[in-house]
Amino acid sequence: NMSLPMTAECLMCHFNRSVKKAMALGDEAKALAFAKELMGVYQNAPADVSSPWFNPIVEEMLCRYFGLEGDQYREEKKMSNRFVMERFDGFCATAENAEDPVLAGLQLAILGNYMDFSALQDQVSFEKLEEMVQQALQMQLDTEVYQALREDLQKGKKLLYLTDNAGEIGMDRIFAQQIHKAFPHLDITFCVRGGNTVNDATREDAAFVGIPFPVIDNGNLVSGTQLDMLGPEAKEAMDTADMIISKGMANVETLYGSGYPVYYAFLIKCPRFVHQFGKPLMTPMLVREPKK
Repeated sequence: NMSLPMTAECLMCHFNRSVKKAMALGDEAKALAFAKELMGVYQNAPADVSSPWFNPIVEEMLCRYFGLEGDQYREEKKMSNRFVMERFDGFCATAENAEDPVLAGLQLAILGNYMDFSALQDQVSFEKLEEMVQQALQMQLDTEVYQALREDLQKGKKLLYLTDNAGEIGMDRIFAQQIHKAFPHLDITFCVRGGNTVNDATREDAAFVGIPFPVIDNGNLVSGTQLDMLGPEAKEAMDTADMIISKGMANVETLYGSGYPVYYAFLIKCPRFVHQFGKPLMTPMLVREPKK
């Protein structure tokens, strides 16, 4: 049910990104050995896995070759969390005072997906994010999908919210609080990653941004929601949710086509997604799980 398996383009991007990291650590012989080992990893991987599946392997290799610790994006994550929390009241007011606070919360949450130091590398600029937030309420999303989302929020009892990046999770809090206000009958649970993987949100980040709902983790280190690796708690939450809001591209790569009742909210940040969804880079997306 892995529906966005790695393409040649993904493999090339993933390889380049990983080897660039190794080269930046300054030991040519190690970087070359690292690159060669990684080639073998791609070759021996199960068929049809998506690119997030490889991240824990690359991180383990970076630790083994270069002694890097497991939390390589700690500073970026802290910066992102602080950026959001310093502006939190203003962002809340933006949503609160909008014509449709739930939609405004969603628009802000999707913008939060920009805080991605793994996919966007050094292109992330908090100044640019400030500008984007000014325009947040003009964001165009698929209105039919949004209506369906509202209907499901109205009807459902259990909502599972799959988070993506640190920082972004603070924007997710704003969205979830607006959902809770409009649909108080809904039980909302947040799911973070099972440990440090790229700049994804963990329990620590959820605590830092003050998520006021129960928080679980996916029980593994894939930067996505890899169904065959989910811990029992996350598996049960997935299976019993009436609806799932999923943030970010890695969750699309690992879940799209799985048949779960998912609404995917993300920015298009790579050529693979440009081709998959037929929209240009940085387009905000709200997409429903395709009907079987």
